[in-house]
Amino acid sequence: MESAKGAILVLFLLVAFASSWAKVEEENPEFWRSQARKTLQSALDRKLNTNVARNILLYLGDGMGITTYTAARILKGQLQNQTGEETVMTMDTFPSVGLAKTYSVDFQIPDSAATATAYLCGVKTNLNTVAVNAAARNGACRTQKGNEVTSILKWAKDAGKSVGIVTTTRVQHATPAASYAHSASRKWYSDADMPEAAKRDGCTDIASQLLNNTDIDVIIGGGRKYMTPRGTKDPEYPIDFSSRGKRKDGRNLINEWQSMKAGKVAHYVWNRTDFDAVDPDTTDYLMALFEPGDLHFEVERDPSMDPSIVETTEKAIRILQKNPNGFFLLVEGGRIDQAHHAGQAYMALHETVAFDYAIAKGLELTKEHETLTLVMADHSHPVTFNGYPFRGQSILGKSPLWATDMLPYTTLMYGNGPGHKLTNGTRPDIRNVNTKTKDYVQLSAVPTQSATHSGEDVAVLARGPMAHLFQGVHEQNYIAHAMAYAACVGADLRHCQEQTVHTTATTSDNIGNTAHGSAALLSVLLSSLLAHALLIWGVCSHPLHTVCQGPFIHRLVERCSTA
Repeated sequence: MESAKGAILVLFLLVAFASSWAKVEEENPEFWRSQARKTLQSALDRKLNTNVARNILLYLGDGMGITTYTAARILKGQLQNQTGEETVMTMDTFPSVGLAKTYSVDFQIPDSAATATAYLCGVKTNLNTVAVNAAARNGACRTQKGNEVTSILKWAKDAGKSVGIVTTTRVQHATPAASYAHSASRKWYSDADMPEAAKRDGCTDIASQLLNNTDIDVIIGGGRKYMTPRGTKDPEYPIDFSSRGKRKDGRNLINEWQSMKAGKVAHYVWNRTDFDAVDPDTTDYLMALFEPGDLHFEVERDPSMDPSIVETTEKAIRILQKNPNGFFLLVEGGRIDQAHHAGQAYMALHETVAFDYAIAKGLELTKEHETLTLVMADHSHPVTFNGYPFRGQSILGKSPLWATDMLPYTTLMYGNGPGHKLTNGTRPDIRNVNTKTKDYVQLSAVPTQSATHSGEDVAVLARGPMAHLFQGVHEQNYIAHAMAYAACVGADLRHCQEQTVHTTATTSDNIGNTAHGSAALLSVLLSSLLAHALLIWGVCSHPLHTVCQGPFIHRLVERCSTA
């Protein structure tokens, strides 16, 4: 009883103290009413955009669940010296919002390969498999044959659009791989990663499929070591053995790619200097691989060597948008997920903030009436946003309300992960620990080497042509079909046909309206002339009326008299 009273007292004091943090304007109820009225009017003024999408920009925040989204919003504001909670992210401005159910065919909680197959290929599948249906089995090459499914990237290319992928991971990683490859295992990055049985059964590694399956115009990310023969020194890290080429088959896929693009303006780059030298206006193809594996986290990126996700997104769009048929571009903030796996909220949130800036750049470079822009996550992570932190308190800080063991805890924590630390049954005392550093690992309830994914629905945000199709709660595989419908790519072309019918009908209506208008105008003119004639006839029957004295009227009267 006493402990309950104590907790209530502490909570009361916290609320009383927190009220001193409130902005003066927020204490006025009219502040909130006015804000709500503006938001309401904006919603009422919104018109549906039913155009055919010339371009599709798909932003995929890997592991960017709702908690990550909210926490990143706060961090973005706090990095701008604001309290953070009221910050408006670029993705917050998207008017159409829905939820996607992420489970795979065989697991309640999915991985990035199964989810990417769903939202890119329109088919749900099994864990760890890439662009194959659920009849394929993880790691079993023989089950892959005949069960391949194609992606919206291929559908867009087949429709004459330019296509590209931008990622902060290796370009052979699960998310980008599902756009161009088919693999019974997401881990078959190069032939060195494949079992010999899979090779004998005719399966090929993901890196080689990057060249052979779809003619991709722009490829930006990491993954150099999966493209070169075993032992090939990396140009950036020549003495690092782990960065050297991995391929057993002796193929240099970078050289092969360059040979395949003979006669075209094609650039392969691996550093910032060469990347900056690429002129989007004259470039047909670009392959940019900035690291042997995944790219560095944003806060550890060397700007002199590697461009940011904002810069890579901009370069990709400028190259792709030259195509009069439009483009499809997948932009993945892939290291949000990897930071969460390591239990490092600092890294994950900074990756998400950088991702949001890339979204802003995409909106700046495209026109909303013709570009469908989607932002979504593939799955979530077991990160929690808890305690009673004061308004404006660092999102990476500690809750002012301590636990029953009289020890503090961080606002952000994990359900499982490498941050589980107990000594003699007691968790660490973090009163004197700086939890706001990039290397800090948040505490977790359950010990695992790597934090798992979590299974709640993820947000889908849309703007542009047919964005309203993404409102509501949908299976994740619905996303691919809705994107394809909006852009008239793939098998369902009804939207194009409806647009054609609508345009034809509108043209016919305009012609009919014009003809009707012309006839009406002629009728009015004839009626007017007749009325004037009758008026003059009546007036001129009086010989002294002055209107009848003109020569024109005399002739008219003479003609009328002899009629």
